[in-house]
Amino acid sequence: MSDLSLDKMRHSCAHLMAYAVSELYPGTKVAIGPTIENGFYYDFDLPGPIGETDLAKIERKMSELKEKSFDYIQSWIEVDRALELFSHQPYKQEIIKEISEGGRDDFGQKGKVSIYQSGKFTDLCKGPHLSSSKEIGYFKLLNIAGAYWRGDEKNKMLTRIYGTCFEKKEELDHFLWQQEEAKKRDHRKLGRELDLFVINDSIGKGLPLLTPKGTLLKKQILDYEYRLEVEAGFKQVSTPHISRSELYKKTGHWQHYRETMYAPFGIDGDEYVLKPMNCPHHYMIYSSKPRSYRELPLRLSEPGTCYRYEKTGELAGLLRVRSLTIDDSHILMTENQIEDEFALCIDMVKKMFDAFKLKSFYVRLSLSDPSDAIKYIADEGTWKRAGDLLEKIVKNNRLDYKVAKGEASFYGPKLDFMVRDSLGREWQMSTLQLDLFMGKRLGLTYTDESGQEKHPVILHRGLTGSIERTLGIIIEHFAGAFPVWLSPIQVEILPISEKYAPLAKKMLAEMAKKQIRAEINDENKTLGAKIRQSTLQKTPYMIIIGEKESKKNGFVSVRTREGGDLGLVKIDEFIKRLTDQIEKLE
Repeated sequence: MSDLSLDKMRHSCAHLMAYAVSELYPGTKVAIGPTIENGFYYDFDLPGPIGETDLAKIERKMSELKEKSFDYIQSWIEVDRALELFSHQPYKQEIIKEISEGGRDDFGQKGKVSIYQSGKFTDLCKGPHLSSSKEIGYFKLLNIAGAYWRGDEKNKMLTRIYGTCFEKKEELDHFLWQQEEAKKRDHRKLGRELDLFVINDSIGKGLPLLTPKGTLLKKQILDYEYRLEVEAGFKQVSTPHISRSELYKKTGHWQHYRETMYAPFGIDGDEYVLKPMNCPHHYMIYSSKPRSYRELPLRLSEPGTCYRYEKTGELAGLLRVRSLTIDDSHILMTENQIEDEFALCIDMVKKMFDAFKLKSFYVRLSLSDPSDAIKYIADEGTWKRAGDLLEKIVKNNRLDYKVAKGEASFYGPKLDFMVRDSLGREWQMSTLQLDLFMGKRLGLTYTDESGQEKHPVILHRGLTGSIERTLGIIIEHFAGAFPVWLSPIQVEILPISEKYAPLAKKMLAEMAKKQIRAEINDENKTLGAKIRQSTLQKTPYMIIIGEKESKKNGFVSVRTREGGDLGLVKIDEFIKRLTDQIEKLE
């Protein structure tokens, strides 16, 4: 089934749900019910509270109504008639009045509005829908949540019911398995259990604190990225966390990102802001001295911390935060270097995905929407040239891609790399953006071969995007059982008793010499309890030290987190095995 057909089925299933809720709970005020990525939801103003246990009852009613095989019938009616028809539905009336005043056109057409009748249920809707309820596949209601009308905390809290629908039962079963598995892998749950990060209200929502283990995990990612950057000729820079707001007004970020920027504050009569992105800072490094074409491409990179205001309801552990470390780079170059620099960055992205064992990805080619020119720096000809060039680059690099009209940044089209994790879920990670505007806008120049001044073009590269978000994704992708190279603690040393503590410390020193991250569990617990604890912490290897190991000098007993017993192993051989795995990113 195509995405469009599945979306139509889910839209029809959403109306079926609203029909069932209206039948079960007379007096229900119906708000809105769109399809979303994996299903649909509907918002209701119910006459009384309901809970998760009521979902089964609503599902049974949906099945009963579906079997009646009602049709989805569209009509276009006058606004006055619509207001009368929905006289008992205040949320619909609000939308209809907006249509009549020209405030929105998604339901309207020349003074009329679109409605759909589904059995005894009628809703304001432009569609599309299936012809009949008998065409709806297999559905499941997932959960209940609260949602403010219009997303505004000043408005009434409504009851939101989420559901999903698939053509085949096997597809629904797989999705439900995926959802259950995702709960087990939730990075917020594993973050607590594995002691990786903390979000504390005393610090503030959306401001994660990485623990020593979480910081080690972050460091491994950034160290590997730095290795790739050194090989590719990048130069790392460091920039401050604040800047005069005037800079962002010059670049256009102020006009386009103001809603996500924190309130300005004054210093010595000047207005400053927390930086929401690193780009303008890097441009000022470029502009600090005259540049020649011989210096280009100039590849500046920085894992810089930025600050963006995200609404409380949108925050989600590490996946959506207010303080984020962006593994950013800006390549300033000539136009004839664009294709080579994109190829270089695409290769780096692929290497990162390989290191994270993310084997499936495609590219979303995000272009501008000419009908929404106010959203972008207006220059239709340059936008088309940039978009065509990016599509050529995608094809030349043999990347699977989909076009997403209207998803470009305000200053240029981009390639968004969409990866699928071990559960088949899709995430956006790396981004490569082509910017043909900013060099000219800021007066950035270089002297070309003939001595003329030219404006550089810019490639914005986010290797994985926000490091915090990347941590959240890979925690769930690996279910906390990271490859050896990434694991915060690679080896747990387990002395059977205090008697073997000196030998354990000697082993720890041997590991440290080889840059292997190890720690000793010297708690007063049984060996079995220590092994269980280490296994739950998902440490790749455990070294057991007791009487047998102390007598056989140079040997240790090794176990794996999967329960494998490697028996007595020479310590030198074990260390070599570890260092080989780390070098191969295993």
